[in-house]
Amino acid sequence: MSHANAALTPRARLRLAQLIVDEGWPVARAAERYDVSWPTAKRWADRYRQAGPAGMADRSSRPHHSPRRTPAPVVRRIVHLRWRQRLGPVQIADRVGVAPSTVHAVLTRCRLNRLSHLDRHTGEPVRRYEHDRPGALLHVDVKKLGNIPDGGGWRFVGRAQGDRHRAATPGKPRNRHHNPKMGTAFVHTVLDDHSRIAYAEIHDDETTTTAIGVLRRAVAWFTARGVTTERVLSDNGACYRARAWRAACAELGITPKFTRPYRPQTNGKIERFHRTLAQGWAFRRLYVTETHRRKALPGWLHEYNHHRPHTAIGGHPPITRLTNLSDQHS
Repeated sequence: MSHANAALTPRARLRLAQLIVDEGWPVARAAERYDVSWPTAKRWADRYRQAGPAGMADRSSRPHHSPRRTPAPVVRRIVHLRWRQRLGPVQIADRVGVAPSTVHAVLTRCRLNRLSHLDRHTGEPVRRYEHDRPGALLHVDVKKLGNIPDGGGWRFVGRAQGDRHRAATPGKPRNRHHNPKMGTAFVHTVLDDHSRIAYAEIHDDETTTTAIGVLRRAVAWFTARGVTTERVLSDNGACYRARAWRAACAELGITPKFTRPYRPQTNGKIERFHRTLAQGWAFRRLYVTETHRRKALPGWLHEYNHHRPHTAIGGHPPITRLTNLSDQHS
C-alpha cells in the first residue's frame, strides 16, 4: 500500500510501466529514472502487460490459500462453546484441543472476543437495529423515581439527614410505621428510534389515561418538528396492554408494538436513555425539593436534544438527524 514516503504512487507506477512496455526503455534505465530497484520496475511492467492500467492498484497481501487455517468444524465448536457456556480461550482450548492463541484468533475473527458483544442471558451475539427515518418507531416507557423531601434526599445529605428531611416534609401521608411516604414520580418518556430525540413528562401515576395523554402530546410534539409517527414500541405494562391504549394508537394512525416478556433489551434504547436521564438530570446535583427537580427537566431535555453529543449517532446532537428545522441548533 502506498504511503507518504512511497517511491511509486499508482500514477508513477503506470508511467514507469509505460516507459518499459510502450516506449521500449530498458528495465534498468527506467528503474534508475524512478529511483527504484530493477526487480521493482520489472514487477510493475509485468503487471501492466497482464492487466493494463488496472494492474497498478495495490493488491492485498493475503495468501490465495491458507492450508493451516483452523478447520470450519473446529471454528463452529469454538463459537458454540463461547455462545452457550461463555468460556474463555484457555477453557475452550482445553476442550477443543487447540492452542489458546488459536481460540483467541477465532473469537476475534468472529467478533466474540469480548463478552460484552454477547447477550447477557442467551449468550448469542447482540443484535442491534435502527430504523432508517425519524418517526418509523417511537419507544415509550416509564421511569420511576422517589420524590425528594424538602431539604434534599439521602444521596447528597446522607441517610440520617435524609430521614430527618422526610420526617419534616409537610403534607405527606404516613405508613403503618408512622414514617412519611414521599410518593413516586413517574417520568413518562418517548424516544425516537432513528434520531434519539426524547420527549418526557412527569406525572404522579402510570395509569392508561395518563399514558395515552402523554402519547397524544408526544405525537403532536414530533409532528410540529416534521416527524410522522408510524409505530410505537412499549413493554407489557398494564397501561400499554389496555384496550384504550390500542384504540388511541388506532385513532392516531400508529401501530402498537410490544416487547417480548422479560426481555427489556428489545426496548434497550429507551432503557439506556433512562440511565442518561438519571445521571444527567435526576441525580446530577442536590435538589432541595421535588418541585425544583421537576422544573429542571425541560432544560435538561433541551440540552440533550440540541447540544449533547450522542455517541450512537456519530457524536452529534439528536436534533441534527431532523432536517429542515430552522431552530434545530438553538
